[in-house]
Amino acid sequence: MSIAVGVPASASAMAIPGAFGSPAPHHHRHHGRLPLPAMRICEYLHAHKHSHTCTGPRPKGTQPAGTRPVTQVKPKGPAVMLPLQRKAVQRQYSSITAYTTPTSGSGPSGITEGPDGAMWFTENSADKIGRVTTDGTFTVYSTPSSDSQLADIAVGLDGNLWAVEHNTDKIAKITTSGAITEYSLPTAGAHPWGIAAGSDGNLWFTETDGNAIGKITASGTVTEYPLPTTGAFPITITAGPDGALWFTEAFAGNIGRIDTDGTITETAAPTAGSGYSVPIGITTGADGNLWFTDEGTDQVDSLTPAGTFSQYPAGDDETGLWGITSGPDGNVWFTGQNSNSVGDVTVDGTVTMTSLPGTDNVPWELATGPDNDLWLTEYATDQVSKLTLP
Repeated sequence: MSIAVGVPASASAMAIPGAFGSPAPHHHRHHGRLPLPAMRICEYLHAHKHSHTCTGPRPKGTQPAGTRPVTQVKPKGPAVMLPLQRKAVQRQYSSITAYTTPTSGSGPSGITEGPDGAMWFTENSADKIGRVTTDGTFTVYSTPSSDSQLADIAVGLDGNLWAVEHNTDKIAKITTSGAITEYSLPTAGAHPWGIAAGSDGNLWFTETDGNAIGKITASGTVTEYPLPTTGAFPITITAGPDGALWFTEAFAGNIGRIDTDGTITETAAPTAGSGYSVPIGITTGADGNLWFTDEGTDQVDSLTPAGTFSQYPAGDDETGLWGITSGPDGNVWFTGQNSNSVGDVTVDGTVTMTSLPGTDNVPWELATGPDNDLWLTEYATDQVSKLTLP
Protein backbone atom coordinates (compact mmCIF):
# COMPACT_ATOMS: atom_id res chain seq x y z
CA MET A 1 0.00 0.00 0.00
CA SER A 2 1.25 3.53 -0.71
CA ILE A 3 0.16 6.93 0.51
CA ALA A 4 0.73 10.22 -1.30
CA VAL A 5 0.89 13.48 0.63
CA GLY A 6 2.77 16.78 0.65
CA VAL A 7 2.58 19.39 3.41
CA PRO A 8 4.90 22.32 2.61
CA ALA A 9 6.12 25.14 4.83
CA SER A 10 8.73 27.76 4.07
CA ALA A 11 11.34 29.76 5.99
CA SER A 12 14.41 31.82 5.28
CA ALA A 13 17.94 31.48 6.63
CA MET A 14 20.89 33.53 7.71
CA ALA A 15 24.50 33.47 6.55
CA ILE A 16 27.83 33.31 8.38
CA PRO A 17 30.75 35.09 6.71
CA GLY A 18 34.24 33.72 7.20
CA ALA A 19 35.61 30.45 8.46
CA PHE A 20 35.26 31.33 12.13
CA GLY A 21 32.14 33.48 12.17
CA SER A 22 29.52 32.99 14.87
CA PRO A 23 27.15 30.10 14.21
CA ALA A 24 23.59 30.80 13.21
CA PRO A 25 21.33 31.02 16.28
CA HIS A 26 19.41 27.90 17.11
CA HIS A 27 16.59 27.10 19.46
CA HIS A 28 17.30 23.58 20.49
CA ARG A 29 20.48 21.67 21.29
CA HIS A 30 20.71 17.89 21.02
CA HIS A 31 23.23 17.28 23.79
CA GLY A 32 23.53 13.56 24.38
CA ARG A 33 21.14 12.63 21.55
CA LEU A 34 22.06 10.90 18.32
CA PRO A 35 20.20 8.78 15.77
CA LEU A 36 19.78 5.19 16.91
CA PRO A 37 22.30 3.61 14.50
CA ALA A 38 24.98 5.99 15.78
CA MET A 39 24.12 4.97 19.33
CA ARG A 40 24.31 1.29 18.43
CA ILE A 41 27.73 1.79 16.85
CA CYS A 42 28.93 3.83 19.84
CA GLU A 43 27.87 1.03 22.17
CA TYR A 44 29.68 -1.50 19.99
CA LEU A 45 32.85 0.61 20.17
CA HIS A 46 32.35 1.03 23.91
CA ALA A 47 32.33 -2.74 24.31
CA HIS A 48 35.25 -3.47 22.00
CA LYS A 49 37.54 -0.46 21.74
CA HIS A 50 37.18 2.45 24.17
CA SER A 51 35.57 3.27 27.51
CA HIS A 52 33.55 6.29 26.39
CA THR A 53 30.02 6.47 27.76
CA CYS A 54 27.31 6.53 25.11
CA THR A 55 24.31 8.68 25.92
CA GLY A 56 21.12 9.08 23.97
CA PRO A 57 18.07 7.07 22.89
CA ARG A 58 18.20 3.31 22.70
CA PRO A 59 16.12 1.01 20.49
CA LYS A 60 12.63 0.52 21.89
CA GLY A 61 12.74 -3.25 21.57
CA THR A 62 15.35 -5.94 21.86
CA GLN A 63 17.48 -6.80 18.88
CA PRO A 64 15.99 -9.37 16.52
CA ALA A 65 17.63 -12.78 16.47
CA GLY A 66 20.87 -12.85 14.53
CA THR A 67 21.69 -9.15 14.82
CA ARG A 68 24.34 -9.27 17.52
CA PRO A 69 27.79 -7.96 16.55
CA VAL A 70 29.94 -10.63 14.94
CA THR A 71 33.52 -11.64 15.66
CA GLN A 72 35.70 -9.88 13.13
CA VAL A 73 38.40 -11.59 11.12
CA LYS A 74 41.50 -10.22 9.43
CA PRO A 75 41.38 -9.40 5.70
CA LYS A 76 41.98 -12.28 3.36
CA GLY A 77 42.00 -12.91 -0.35
CA PRO A 78 42.90 -9.93 -2.53
CA ALA A 79 42.65 -7.37 0.29
CA VAL A 80 46.06 -5.89 1.12
CA MET A 81 46.80 -3.41 3.89
CA LEU A 82 49.27 -0.77 2.72
CA PRO A 83 51.56 1.33 4.95
CA LEU A 84 49.89 4.18 6.82
CA GLN A 85 50.21 7.58 5.21
CA ARG A 86 50.55 11.14 6.51
CA LYS A 87 48.81 12.24 9.70
CA ALA A 88 46.11 14.88 9.67
CA VAL A 89 47.02 18.57 9.87
CA GLN A 90 44.84 21.65 10.47
CA ARG A 91 43.59 23.83 7.61
CA GLN A 92 40.74 26.26 6.98
CA TYR A 93 38.09 26.46 4.26
CA SER A 94 37.59 29.92 2.81
CA SER A 95 34.07 30.55 4.15
CA ILE A 96 30.99 28.91 5.62
CA THR A 97 27.36 29.94 5.46
CA ALA A 98 25.03 28.27 7.96
CA TYR A 99 21.26 28.12 7.47
CA THR A 100 19.01 27.20 10.39
CA THR A 101 16.15 24.85 9.54
CA PRO A 102 12.59 26.12 10.12
CA THR A 103 11.88 23.34 12.63
CA SER A 104 13.47 23.47 16.07
CA GLY A 105 14.98 20.14 17.08
CA SER A 106 14.89 18.86 13.49
CA GLY A 107 18.15 16.88 13.57
CA PRO A 108 19.26 17.28 9.92
CA SER A 109 20.76 14.01 8.68
CA GLY A 110 21.03 12.85 5.05
CA ILE A 111 21.60 15.34 2.22
CA THR A 112 21.85 15.23 -1.57
CA GLU A 113 21.69 17.51 -4.58
CA GLY A 114 18.23 17.41 -6.09
CA PRO A 115 17.32 17.36 -9.78
CA ASP A 116 15.80 20.84 -9.40
CA GLY A 117 18.99 22.73 -8.51
CA ALA A 118 18.36 22.70 -4.75
CA MET A 119 19.69 20.61 -1.87
CA TRP A 120 17.35 18.09 -0.26
CA PHE A 121 17.83 16.72 3.25
CA THR A 122 16.11 14.68 5.92
CA GLU A 123 15.14 15.76 9.44
CA ASN A 124 15.73 12.72 11.62
CA SER A 125 13.94 14.10 14.65
CA ALA A 126 11.06 15.97 12.99
CA ASP A 127 9.47 13.60 10.43
CA LYS A 128 10.20 16.10 7.65
CA ILE A 129 12.05 16.22 4.37
CA GLY A 130 13.61 19.57 3.62
CA ARG A 131 14.58 21.50 0.51
CA VAL A 132 16.99 24.44 0.64
CA THR A 133 17.95 26.63 -2.30
CA THR A 134 21.53 27.78 -2.79
CA ASP A 135 20.56 31.17 -1.32
CA GLY A 136 19.21 29.52 1.84
CA THR A 137 15.43 29.46 1.38
CA PHE A 138 13.78 26.43 2.97
CA THR A 139 10.69 24.40 2.19
CA VAL A 140 9.83 21.40 4.36
CA TYR A 141 7.41 18.53 3.79
CA SER A 142 5.97 16.31 6.53
CA THR A 143 5.94 12.55 6.08
CA PRO A 144 2.62 10.73 6.53
CA SER A 145 4.16 8.51 9.23
CA SER A 146 5.09 9.87 12.64
CA ASP A 147 8.32 8.97 14.46
CA SER A 148 9.76 7.87 11.13
CA GLN A 149 13.36 8.82 12.04
CA LEU A 150 14.33 9.75 8.50
CA ALA A 151 17.86 8.78 7.50
CA ASP A 152 19.63 8.97 4.13
CA ILE A 153 18.24 10.48 0.93
CA ALA A 154 19.17 10.01 -2.73
CA VAL A 155 18.00 11.01 -6.20
CA GLY A 156 16.57 8.26 -8.36
CA LEU A 157 16.97 7.94 -12.11
CA ASP A 158 13.21 8.63 -12.24
CA GLY A 159 13.86 12.25 -11.19
CA ASN A 160 12.36 11.84 -7.71
CA LEU A 161 13.97 11.97 -4.27
CA TRP A 162 13.99 8.76 -2.23
CA ALA A 163 14.43 8.78 1.54
CA VAL A 164 14.71 6.11 4.21
CA GLU A 165 12.37 5.92 7.22
CA HIS A 166 14.48 4.06 9.76
CA ASN A 167 11.94 3.55 12.52
CA THR A 168 8.85 2.77 10.43
CA ASP A 169 10.55 0.36 7.99
CA LYS A 170 9.52 2.38 4.95
CA ILE A 171 11.05 3.98 1.88
CA ALA A 172 9.58 7.34 0.90
CA LYS A 173 9.43 8.77 -2.62
CA ILE A 174 9.29 12.57 -2.86
CA THR A 175 8.54 14.53 -6.01
CA THR A 176 10.22 17.90 -6.46
CA SER A 177 6.80 19.47 -5.78
CA GLY A 178 6.72 17.77 -2.37
CA ALA A 179 4.26 14.89 -2.85
CA ILE A 180 5.35 11.96 -0.66
CA THR A 181 4.56 8.28 -1.25
CA GLU A 182 5.58 5.71 1.36
CA TYR A 183 6.33 2.04 0.66
CA SER A 184 6.47 -0.48 3.51
CA LEU A 185 9.27 -3.06 3.59
CA PRO A 186 8.42 -6.79 3.74
CA THR A 187 10.53 -7.28 6.89
CA ALA A 188 9.31 -5.74 10.15
CA GLY A 189 12.16 -4.37 12.25
CA ALA A 190 14.49 -4.11 9.25
CA HIS A 191 15.45 -0.54 10.23
CA PRO A 192 16.82 0.72 6.89
CA TRP A 193 19.39 3.53 6.84
CA GLY A 194 21.48 4.14 3.70
CA ILE A 195 20.15 4.52 0.15
CA ALA A 196 21.66 5.03 -3.30
CA ALA A 197 20.56 4.93 -6.94
CA GLY A 198 21.77 1.92 -8.90
CA SER A 199 22.83 1.71 -12.53
CA ASP A 200 19.75 -0.46 -13.15
CA GLY A 201 17.35 2.41 -12.43
CA ASN A 202 16.35 1.07 -9.01
CA LEU A 203 17.09 2.40 -5.52
CA TRP A 204 19.21 0.23 -3.25
CA PHE A 205 19.23 0.50 0.54
CA THR A 206 20.66 -1.08 3.66
CA GLU A 207 18.69 -2.85 6.40
CA THR A 208 20.68 -2.54 9.63
CA ASP A 209 18.64 -5.04 11.65
CA GLY A 210 17.19 -6.90 8.69
CA ASN A 211 20.82 -7.77 7.86
CA ALA A 212 20.10 -7.37 4.18
CA ILE A 213 20.41 -5.11 1.17
CA GLY A 214 17.11 -4.02 -0.32
CA LYS A 215 16.07 -2.93 -3.80
CA ILE A 216 13.00 -0.85 -4.61
CA THR A 217 11.75 -0.14 -8.11
CA ALA A 218 10.31 3.19 -9.18
CA SER A 219 6.85 1.68 -8.80
CA GLY A 220 7.55 0.53 -5.23
CA THR A 221 8.28 -3.19 -5.57
CA VAL A 222 10.79 -4.27 -2.90
CA THR A 223 13.26 -7.16 -3.04
CA GLU A 224 15.54 -8.06 -0.13
CA TYR A 225 18.90 -9.84 -0.35
CA PRO A 226 20.19 -11.37 2.93
CA LEU A 227 23.86 -10.86 3.74
CA PRO A 228 26.20 -13.86 4.05
CA THR A 229 27.50 -12.61 7.43
CA THR A 230 25.02 -12.68 10.31
CA GLY A 231 24.67 -9.51 12.40
CA ALA A 232 26.77 -7.42 10.00
CA PHE A 233 24.80 -4.16 10.55
CA PRO A 234 24.99 -2.71 7.02
CA ILE A 235 24.81 1.05 7.35
CA THR A 236 25.57 3.08 4.18
CA ILE A 237 25.63 2.32 0.46
CA THR A 238 26.90 3.96 -2.73
CA ALA A 239 26.98 3.34 -6.46
CA GLY A 240 30.38 1.97 -7.39
CA PRO A 241 32.56 2.63 -10.42
CA ASP A 242 31.87 -0.87 -11.75
CA GLY A 243 28.07 -0.70 -11.97
CA ALA A 244 27.60 -2.53 -8.65
CA LEU A 245 26.51 -1.13 -5.26
CA TRP A 246 29.07 -1.02 -2.44
CA PHE A 247 28.17 -0.83 1.25
CA THR A 248 29.65 -0.89 4.74
CA GLU A 249 29.07 -3.54 7.41
CA ALA A 250 29.81 -1.77 10.69
CA PHE A 251 29.69 -4.74 13.09
CA ALA A 252 31.35 -7.22 10.74
CA GLY A 253 34.17 -4.89 9.67
CA ASN A 254 33.43 -5.66 6.03
CA ILE A 255 32.99 -3.77 2.80
CA GLY A 256 30.22 -5.38 0.79
CA ARG A 257 29.48 -5.39 -2.92
CA ILE A 258 26.19 -6.35 -4.55
CA ASP A 259 25.62 -6.72 -8.28
CA THR A 260 22.31 -5.55 -9.65
CA ASP A 261 21.37 -9.23 -9.99
CA GLY A 262 21.69 -9.61 -6.20
CA THR A 263 25.06 -11.40 -6.00
CA ILE A 264 26.86 -10.33 -2.79
CA THR A 265 30.56 -10.47 -1.94
CA GLU A 266 32.17 -9.30 1.30
CA THR A 267 35.77 -8.21 1.95
CA ALA A 268 37.18 -7.71 5.45
CA ALA A 269 38.59 -4.21 5.93
CA PRO A 270 42.07 -3.88 7.48
CA THR A 271 42.02 -3.33 11.23
CA ALA A 272 45.43 -1.62 11.60
CA GLY A 273 46.57 -1.56 15.24
CA SER A 274 43.09 -1.12 16.71
CA GLY A 275 42.01 -4.72 16.21
CA TYR A 276 38.57 -3.59 14.99
CA SER A 277 37.35 -2.12 11.76
CA VAL A 278 34.01 -0.29 11.97
CA PRO A 279 33.35 1.12 8.50
CA ILE A 280 30.58 3.73 8.36
CA GLY A 281 30.25 6.07 5.37
CA ILE A 282 31.18 5.09 1.82
CA THR A 283 31.47 6.91 -1.51
CA THR A 284 33.11 6.62 -4.90
CA GLY A 285 36.03 9.01 -5.36
CA ALA A 286 37.21 10.91 -8.40
CA ASP A 287 39.99 8.33 -8.77
CA GLY A 288 37.49 5.53 -9.41
CA ASN A 289 38.09 3.86 -6.04
CA LEU A 290 35.78 3.34 -3.08
CA TRP A 291 36.46 5.49 -0.02
CA PHE A 292 35.06 4.92 3.45
CA THR A 293 35.31 6.23 7.00
CA ASP A 294 36.39 3.72 9.65
CA GLU A 295 35.49 4.63 13.22
CA GLY A 296 37.23 1.50 14.50
CA THR A 297 40.65 2.45 13.11
CA ASP A 298 40.13 6.25 13.10
CA GLN A 299 41.09 6.33 9.45
CA VAL A 300 39.73 7.07 6.01
CA ASP A 301 40.43 4.14 3.69
CA SER A 302 40.36 3.64 -0.05
CA LEU A 303 39.56 0.37 -1.77
CA THR A 304 40.14 -0.43 -5.42
CA PRO A 305 37.42 -2.48 -7.14
CA ALA A 306 40.06 -5.24 -7.34
CA GLY A 307 40.30 -5.36 -3.53
CA THR A 308 43.40 -3.37 -2.50
CA PHE A 309 43.11 -1.15 0.57
CA SER A 310 45.02 2.00 1.50
CA GLN A 311 44.63 3.62 4.94
CA TYR A 312 44.99 7.25 5.94
CA PRO A 313 44.94 8.39 9.61
CA ALA A 314 42.17 10.93 10.14
CA GLY A 315 41.90 11.45 13.89
CA ASP A 316 41.55 9.46 17.08
CA ASP A 317 38.85 8.14 19.41
CA GLU A 318 37.55 11.70 19.80
CA THR A 319 36.99 12.35 16.07
CA GLY A 320 33.82 10.35 15.44
CA LEU A 321 34.19 9.67 11.73
CA TRP A 322 30.89 9.31 9.85
CA GLY A 323 29.76 10.82 6.53
CA ILE A 324 31.89 10.90 3.38
CA THR A 325 31.49 12.22 -0.17
CA SER A 326 33.45 13.15 -3.27
CA GLY A 327 33.96 16.91 -3.18
CA PRO A 328 33.87 19.53 -5.93
CA ASP A 329 37.67 19.87 -5.72
CA GLY A 330 38.32 16.21 -6.52
CA ASN A 331 39.15 15.38 -2.91
CA VAL A 332 37.15 13.10 -0.64
CA TRP A 333 35.47 14.95 2.25
CA PHE A 334 34.30 13.47 5.53
CA THR A 335 32.81 14.51 8.89
CA GLY A 336 34.13 14.26 12.44
CA GLN A 337 31.05 14.28 14.66
CA ASN A 338 32.81 14.42 18.01
CA SER A 339 35.62 16.77 16.94
CA ASN A 340 33.22 19.30 15.37
CA SER A 341 35.18 19.19 12.14
CA VAL A 342 35.24 18.21 8.51
CA GLY A 343 38.22 16.73 6.75
CA ASP A 344 39.40 16.03 3.25
CA VAL A 345 41.89 13.63 1.74
CA THR A 346 43.51 13.89 -1.66
CA VAL A 347 43.67 10.83 -3.88
CA ASP A 348 47.37 10.53 -3.05
CA GLY A 349 46.63 10.39 0.68
CA THR A 350 47.17 13.87 2.15
CA VAL A 351 44.63 14.41 4.96
CA THR A 352 43.60 17.84 6.27
CA MET A 353 41.10 18.76 8.99
CA THR A 354 38.93 21.87 9.27
CA SER A 355 37.23 23.03 12.46
CA LEU A 356 33.65 24.28 12.28
CA PRO A 357 32.40 27.44 14.03
CA GLY A 358 30.74 26.82 17.38
CA THR A 359 30.90 23.65 19.44
CA ASP A 360 29.10 20.31 19.40
CA ASN A 361 27.50 20.87 15.98
CA VAL A 362 27.63 17.11 15.24
CA PRO A 363 28.38 17.38 11.50
CA TRP A 364 26.71 14.41 9.84
CA GLU A 365 26.56 14.04 6.05
CA LEU A 366 27.94 16.00 3.10
CA ALA A 367 27.10 16.46 -0.58
CA THR A 368 28.33 18.63 -3.44
CA GLY A 369 25.77 21.21 -4.55
CA PRO A 370 24.84 22.69 -7.93
CA ASP A 371 26.79 25.81 -6.93
CA ASN A 372 29.97 23.70 -6.69
CA ASP A 373 30.06 24.25 -2.92
CA LEU A 374 30.07 21.54 -0.29
CA TRP A 375 26.85 21.21 1.74
CA LEU A 376 26.75 19.76 5.24
CA THR A 377 24.07 18.73 7.74
CA GLU A 378 24.74 19.61 11.38
CA TYR A 379 22.57 17.36 13.51
CA ALA A 380 22.85 19.08 16.88
CA THR A 381 22.44 22.69 15.79
CA ASP A 382 19.56 22.23 13.32
CA GLN A 383 21.67 23.69 10.53
CA VAL A 384 22.45 23.00 6.92
CA SER A 385 25.74 24.68 6.08
CA LYS A 386 27.47 25.59 2.84
CA LEU A 387 31.27 25.38 2.70
CA THR A 388 33.06 27.38 0.04
CA LEU A 389 36.43 25.86 -0.70
CA PRO A 390 39.67 27.76 -1.40
